[in-house]
Parts: sequence; C-alpha cells; structure tokens
Amino acid sequence: MLERGILMSMQTLNHPPFLTGDAFRKRTQTRCRGRANSTTALQLSSDESGNFAEPGTSLMRCKNSGSLLSQPNTVGVIGGVSLLSTLIFLEKLACWGSRNGKECPPFVVSSDPELSKVLSLRGPLPSARSRFDRIKLNQDLVIENLRSKRNFLQQSGARGLAMPCHLSHAWHSEISEDSSLPFLHDGDCVAMELKNAMLKPIHAAVTVGIGLLTTDSNFVASYYQEKLQSQGFEVVFLDKATEEHVLVPAMEALYRKDVEGARNLLRIAIHVLLVRAVNVVLLASDDLLGVLPHNDPLLRKCIDPMDALARSTIHWAETTAEVHKNI
Repeated sequence: MLERGILMSMQTLNHPPFLTGDAFRKRTQTRCRGRANSTTALQLSSDESGNFAEPGTSLMRCKNSGSLLSQPNTVGVIGGVSLLSTLIFLEKLACWGSRNGKECPPFVVSSDPELSKVLSLRGPLPSARSRFDRIKLNQDLVIENLRSKRNFLQQSGARGLAMPCHLSHAWHSEISEDSSLPFLHDGDCVAMELKNAMLKPIHAAVTVGIGLLTTDSNFVASYYQEKLQSQGFEVVFLDKATEEHVLVPAMEALYRKDVEGARNLLRIAIHVLLVRAVNVVLLASDDLLGVLPHNDPLLRKCIDPMDALARSTIHWAETTAEVHKNI
C-alpha cells in the first residue's frame, strides 16, 4: 500500500569534509538491522585550506589509476542542492538495500556545496520571484556542475545513476546527454509505483488524482505533471491564492523557527488538496520534509517521491547483479 508515512530521518548530521564507505557504514549500521557491508565511497572533499575541492579531485588523488569501484551494479549518486537530502537518500539505500540479509548495493557519491552557493539558497529566505530569477540566471552553471559530477561518477565505476534532488531533475535530460548509463528519473519511479498500486478514483472522480506540493513549482511541477499524466493520473496543484497565502507563509514560518505555525499551514495545504479528491499528495520539496511529526495522520496520505527513487535504485542494482551472476 503506497499510502504510507514518509520515512523521517532528519537528525542533525555532523560529518568531516571527506568520508569513505567505512565511516558511513559504521553510522548506518547503528540505524539499520540489516547488513550494509558492501563497498561504498562518499566524495565530500576539501583542499588543505579547508575549501571544498572540485568534484572528484580528492578521490582521484586517492586512486588515480582505474575505477574506484568495479562491480557491474555500482550506483552513482549525484548530490543536489541539499546535502542533507543526499545523506537521507544514502541512508535509505543502505538500510532498505540490506534488508533480509542482503548486501547494500555498492555506490559512489559526488556532492559539494557549490550548487547552494551558485543559487544563493543560503541566508535569508528569498521571495518566490527572487528564487526563480536566481535559479534561471544560473541554470547553465548548475547543469555544468551536475554534468561534472556525472562524469566523475562514471570514471569512478558507476554503472547506473540516481539524483536525489527535486530541483536538479528539472535538468535531467541535459545532465544525461552524451552518457550511455541508465539514469533513473524520480518522476518515472513514483509514477510507476503509483500505477502498480492500482489506485481507484475517489468518490465521483473519473481518474485517480495525485496532489503535488512543491516550493519550486516553476521548475519541478512540469516534469512531475508530465510523468504522472503519462500513466493516466490527474495532477492537482494548489490554486495560486492558497499557494501565496498558505504554502509560502508556511515556509516563512519554518525559516523563523515557528515550527508549530509551519505545521498548521502545511496541514491546511494538504487538506486543500485532499478535499479535491486526490488519492495521495506528493511532497516534492526538501523544505516540506520533516515539518509534520512522524506520527501525524496526514502523512498516511503523503508520499516522499525520493522513497520511490531509492526503491527503484535498489531494484536496478539487484537486477543487474543477478544478470551478471548468470553470465
């Protein structure tokens, strides 16, 4: 049943600038009951002055001959705007991939703070118009950054790619150009899971409705709408007035550390979509995750699309490993 609460893993994380798979596994082993003992590597590198290096430089210095990993099912994870979201995705990959005595798929990760700097998403909360202008102005730099990470991962032995970032998926096609590697799309993953769930229209609705909440609607909404509509779903958004007077103030309250105010406003936004006969609501924004407490009943009607991406990534890795085992 896909109507489930979102996996909440928003604990404060303190990591040194450079982490290897052993360090990451020691942390995840305390959080998972399965085994997570496969080869991994996390590239969060900095130079001697403490400044973050270009993607891949430290790992390439560590291993400058041949690929870092050689398994045919190695997953390359392209870090996006939010480091925390990347780490949460890795935790899902490690925990869910090691259930029932299985081994976590091998993975290599490239992540740096450059995207947040380029997009100026740190500091005071920008207005929706200002945020849109900043992203639009710098999208060429964003694409270049993400493509360099893709190239690093491919050189490091990745045989399939995943990108746990809603905003970065707006440039999925540009990032995947000139690459033959399988590159999972978050929109495809969640659309297929919803289709396989065999959801039924609510009340008098003709088609199954899927609600969508995002704080970057100019970039994120279109690709989710395209992927979901291709599977026969009707995508329902907040009307402009509700977005301006409920969702935006919710993010402003969160920035002011008014957690209760943010929760109440987010609940209103979710209810607005539910009364429009949607089956589930996609929380397609890092800003919206962790706002509601994990035991909030509304989360039973909400989905984190990155959960679908994690499950599809694990499925790809397991299937690929099985195919090569039989060759």
